[in-house]
Amino acid sequence: MGQAWPAGLREAFEAYERALAADDTAALAEAFEPGEATMRGDGAGLLVGADEIARFRTARGGVASRRIGRVELRPITPDVVLVVSVSHFDAGGRGLQTQLWRRTGSDTLSAASSGASPALPGWRIAAAHASPRPAALDRRVWRAVGDPLVPPTRPGVLDGLRVAVKDLFDVAGQRRGSGNPAVWAEATPAARDADAVARLRAAGAAIVGIAATDEFAYSLAGANVHYGTPPNPTAPGHLPGGSSSGPATAVALGQADVGLATDTAGSIRVPASYQGLWGLRSTLGRVPTAGLAPLAEAFDTVGWLTRDAATLARVLAAGLPDADAPARVLPTRVVVPEELDRLLTPGAVASFRDALARLQALGALGEAEPVRLPEAEELRETFRVVQGAQAWATYGPWVCTHPGALGADVAERFAAAAALSPGDVAAAHERLAELRAGLRALAADAVLVLPSAPSGAPRLGEPLGDVRAATLALTSVASVGGLPAVSAPLLHDGELPLGLGLLGAPGDDAALVALAATWARALAVEQHVVGTDDPGPAPDRSPDPAPNPNLDPAPDPAAAPGDKEPR
Repeated sequence: MGQAWPAGLREAFEAYERALAADDTAALAEAFEPGEATMRGDGAGLLVGADEIARFRTARGGVASRRIGRVELRPITPDVVLVVSVSHFDAGGRGLQTQLWRRTGSDTLSAASSGASPALPGWRIAAAHASPRPAALDRRVWRAVGDPLVPPTRPGVLDGLRVAVKDLFDVAGQRRGSGNPAVWAEATPAARDADAVARLRAAGAAIVGIAATDEFAYSLAGANVHYGTPPNPTAPGHLPGGSSSGPATAVALGQADVGLATDTAGSIRVPASYQGLWGLRSTLGRVPTAGLAPLAEAFDTVGWLTRDAATLARVLAAGLPDADAPARVLPTRVVVPEELDRLLTPGAVASFRDALARLQALGALGEAEPVRLPEAEELRETFRVVQGAQAWATYGPWVCTHPGALGADVAERFAAAAALSPGDVAAAHERLAELRAGLRALAADAVLVLPSAPSGAPRLGEPLGDVRAATLALTSVASVGGLPAVSAPLLHDGELPLGLGLLGAPGDDAALVALAATWARALAVEQHVVGTDDPGPAPDRSPDPAPNPNLDPAPDPAAAPGDKEPR
């Protein structure tokens, strides 16, 4: 150690280490300076503010057993000291911690718990950064990973792109686990790729790994009690969104360029929204689902997640079986659901209204008409009953023979599905047909615009009942309609990213992406999420889409404020 400990600092440092080992969250919160200036960072991102740090610790759980080795001190002033220490983990590997300690005006800091941790005398942490031991495989994100795990079968338009495949698709030579370790343990390696996987490999893409999903894709949160919750690199301390949480996080971290995923109730659109990504739910039935574990075939679709619109457009050219077929011109009419505001947070409402107003001012959008949709509760309940009945028909026997194998939230949904009466199911199927016909008639005449989620990503550990209900009210429009929907990272809820959703008629998949890219260029706010940094607004670098009479001519993106030469 290069410097002597100032009075009281060693005791505070050691007390903090004991609190970490005991997962004493109250004492850990007491160790940090109060207020909004306190910071903590790690590989998942930066947390600012003592309250945000305390919430993170409550949701995270303790650290792996370790001992402290080398410690170096560098006084900045007599009352501010930088402490850097090396951790030696019992299970192997080393980590590095950097803490900026500041002397307080009091003699001691009382331990917040009932005597479990001693007082932290006279010092608190103003800023900290933890570099954990390198992990060969982050089980929160990946089931299997390689460099690549599976190479492309031939060169093509996707040369050089790395794909994270959701753990619902067959990948030749790999087991499919559907987000549950009991399923994975009983599975045998797939003999061939799922159709959606094979199409990407045949276009030059490499499979870098099989990425996490919520159990059986029966959740929108992105949490998995068996493997852990993937981080949200764009919003540390917040949920990643699900059920395509693993592919979304892999793309946001830069560990993959494309996430091959599924969307039943919003499982592409929600993580895209929460993590500032581009995501497309394809038209129901347009992409074959052979080799894909189903949840509810009345709603299951294949889709993709990317960091930018240009990559998404490339993927559509290979991933859609009929991508070369002539597509219709989108209608000129743009509509917004009535009573949308009651489903959204105030921040989401303000951002959505502002984005529409800016697009109109820029000449990129005409008048957005209000439109009355079926009642949110009717859409949500129709969806819930049909989804539950189909999920139970597929997985009910497995659930019954594997008691205790499911996490509590998914087990609760399967229990509710098992209790559905045949009469309720038949009525829901009948109502689904009516609702689908009505929504498709609307989409044939207009592009429907709405936020992809009611808010930014909820914090880890936050109750989700109301969030799930509000989310389903938005996402079930495309799901019930069997419609394509793109989520573009053009909105925000405070400092959190929020997706702008565009819905069209069956077959409008590529046209919706092109329209969203046009709006992104007009707003100059396409967001690229790379690594763990928050890059803020970035200009869109997507190729020019085909002319779209849905819009007045958009301003030249080269002249848009803040735009730069393409990389």
